[in-house]
Amino acid sequence: MTQASARHILVDDEAKCEELKKEIEGGRDFAEVAKEHSNCPSGRQGGDLGTFGPGQMVPEFDKVVFSGDLNKVHGPVKTQFGYHLLEITHRS
Repeated sequence: MTQASARHILVDDEAKCEELKKEIEGGRDFAEVAKEHSNCPSGRQGGDLGTFGPGQMVPEFDKVVFSGDLNKVHGPVKTQFGYHLLEITHRS
């Protein structure tokens, strides 16, 4: 079965998500931004979500994680929880 590892940053609004994406693309460390800004408890671990398979996350998340480019910041991705930036760190 396909497995992926990813990290994410969760915020309340799309504008904040876009702002953080620009910071990361400008050279800021994803994990540091997650620790400072993410509303998800995973933010304390730099946004690390560990390893998971298809169907274990919300559909909007799965779509990006199982089809997007590795080691690239994806988003904003809107889910029922808010707006996410995603970085796929591994997929097999």
